Amino acid sequence: MSSMRLTVAACVLLALVGNIQGFLPASLHAASFATSPRLFSKHGPSPLAGRSLAPLLADTTRQRSAGPRMQASDYVPKPKPVLDTVNFPSDLKSLSMAQLKQLSYELRWEVIESVSKTGGHLSSSLGVTELTVALHYVFDAPVDKIVWDVAHQCYPHKMLTGRRSRFPTLRQWNGMSGFTKRKESEFDCFGAGHSSTSISAALGMSVGKDLTNQRSNNCIAVIGDGAITGGMAYEAMNCAGYLNQRLIVILNENGQVSLPTGTPSAAGVVPAGALSSSTAQLLSSRPFQDAREVAKTISGLLPQDLQKVTRKIDEFGRGFFSGEEGAVLFEELGFYYVGPVDGHDIENLIPILENLRDSPSNKPVLLHVKTEKGFGYPPALKASDKMHGVGVFDVSTGVQKKPKNAPPTFTSIFAATLCSLAREDPTVVGITAAMPGGTGLDQFGKFFPKRTFDVGIAEQHAVTFAAGMAVEGLKPFCAIYSTFLQRGYDQVVHDAVIQRLPVRLMIDRAGLVGNDGPTHHGCFDLAYLGTLPDIVIMAPADEIELMRMIKTSYMIDDKPSAVRYPRGNGYGAEALNKLFGYDLTEVPKPEQVSPLPVGVGRIIRKAPKDKKHKVAILSLGTRLVEAVKAQRMLASDPDSDIGVTVADARFMKPLDEDLIRKLAAEHDVLITVEEGAIGGFGEHVLHFLAMGGLLDQGSLKVRPMVIPDQFVEAGGQNQQYEYAGLQAKHIAATVLRTLQRDGQALELLASAPTAAAGAPTVDERANRRMSNLELDSMHPHRA
Repeated sequence: MSSMRLTVAACVLLALVGNIQGFLPASLHAASFATSPRLFSKHGPSPLAGRSLAPLLADTTRQRSAGPRMQASDYVPKPKPVLDTVNFPSDLKSLSMAQLKQLSYELRWEVIESVSKTGGHLSSSLGVTELTVALHYVFDAPVDKIVWDVAHQCYPHKMLTGRRSRFPTLRQWNGMSGFTKRKESEFDCFGAGHSSTSISAALGMSVGKDLTNQRSNNCIAVIGDGAITGGMAYEAMNCAGYLNQRLIVILNENGQVSLPTGTPSAAGVVPAGALSSSTAQLLSSRPFQDAREVAKTISGLLPQDLQKVTRKIDEFGRGFFSGEEGAVLFEELGFYYVGPVDGHDIENLIPILENLRDSPSNKPVLLHVKTEKGFGYPPALKASDKMHGVGVFDVSTGVQKKPKNAPPTFTSIFAATLCSLAREDPTVVGITAAMPGGTGLDQFGKFFPKRTFDVGIAEQHAVTFAAGMAVEGLKPFCAIYSTFLQRGYDQVVHDAVIQRLPVRLMIDRAGLVGNDGPTHHGCFDLAYLGTLPDIVIMAPADEIELMRMIKTSYMIDDKPSAVRYPRGNGYGAEALNKLFGYDLTEVPKPEQVSPLPVGVGRIIRKAPKDKKHKVAILSLGTRLVEAVKAQRMLASDPDSDIGVTVADARFMKPLDEDLIRKLAAEHDVLITVEEGAIGGFGEHVLHFLAMGGLLDQGSLKVRPMVIPDQFVEAGGQNQQYEYAGLQAKHIAATVLRTLQRDGQALELLASAPTAAAGAPTVDERANRRMSNLELDSMHPHRA
């Protein structure tokens, strides 16, 4: 009889999994793979075991109870009575559920209204508003540690932690950071700006609490489905499971891994690491969850050994359907998996978080929440990038206020040049690490989707992936922001440079980048790349030079090469004529320019021979504009005895040694200027001069001008370069000081305009380039 029961039970078990092998309809198969929060695990009882199921089962298809939706008529500012009573998280503790919902609505509106005036990261904050309120309601920050990955979604957090009044200064000079920052608030337990760091940091805090015998140990890492594509996140989870360390990881799945989502690429339009739309629908459907409850009932009727087997089948099925985001992956790393749950349903989130907070278990837990980036703001929901990062915008329409008739950006010029090369050469490919929009590869992908590779937030992989392509004869252009390339440095060294593989590094956002501040400045690439042998490093002074350098990089097939260029616009034909002596009616197209000879610079202006003191300004990159303006300042006095030569180095590696020897021999002073930190171009020039004996006679004075040896805070780019001392007036004053004319230097600095405090307006941004270009009295000379 017992054997008959066992046979029947086995048949039931077979029925549960039959659909995997094609035996049963999907409706029955779904019973084995449901997605309500799990109360068991291969590691034993869940931290939620024994607690009520009712508040834990999220229904993502019902009407979300996240407060009133924001409609077009809501775009007029309105009173915020609940938010006005909240200054710190402790003020949330006495609020009712209805008040918490209303608070979420008001907080979302406050974010929209504030960011519309300053610009910033909008949609990420809108997507986590309810989650932020729930976290601060349930946990006791700052004793409990809440770590925001990347932290571009931290605006609601900042508003609830005493900083609402500072939002008019968001991302401005001397204002509030757009990311979490430890020195800004005790509630910012860990600073961020780059991705995939939160789990490691929270795990370290948890271990620290244990080793220092702290009474409470609640450390929470909030990480998105974009950031979790970074390998560091998995390294941290593997370590947490290995240590069996108490930790709460909240995976916020909003479906936007790359910016913008939907860029055509070799894998279609789904970014690396994202769930497919069909899988996402399957995971969140109510029938799916109901079927799971049926499966639990059937499982309860089986002998104990078979219950264990069905759990294993369930784990396999969940992992099979949800891929990287499934329960099995996280449980293999040692985590209990709970979810997915509706991240906008605060009434459901709070009891789940309370259960996790109060659990005595030391096992790490992953809570999977599903949110909508830009939730509650229709213009954001309609935008391809969900209005991820925005400038000043009209709240009623979401239309951003941008300067009109500005020259193309350096990023767009790179994209156009790469497209031009790809039309002629089918081996040209583009690689980006989740930033197709920021790097211009979204434009490349429109024309060459099969040659566009978005690898997710994985700069290390991107570089080695490019190196592998180069082995097979492709011409990979790996477009990565300077600040993010830091994450792939070992791969640059080990996989590209040592093997002399022609990986072409297109380094966007070089120098000071403006409102994102120190986590995003591209100050260090000249220093960290310059230490490497067998690599060509270039920095264009203008948009034409950028086109030529990209073509030069294309031609280099025996070693890696790098082109670094800044955030911002080019100059246009008229300004280029005045600045650099060009004779243009319009800026040429990429097809009309030629590559550069490697390691050859150029002289832009030559010092008059009749001047007593001769000074050479040797610039690398777009500070060449300021160098030319400095020359104009010094030449404005007809009685001046100072003659100034302005030269463009073009290359840091290899240096144009003949040019440097010529400048050293013919001038009393040599000033080097770069948009980089100490250890870069200036140091390479000094090393060459010293080792070549060109300083032995003591007749040449050298002054390197670099970004100061400190982190420059957020603000406008003009303000940052003012602070860094790299504007034209600073270059001219350095010349005067070197000639021991300190009084004249002080007079020059006092009389020159100073960048205003605060964020520049749209009109100021539009006019900034032209203010640099009003050089009608200049008559450039070319060598």
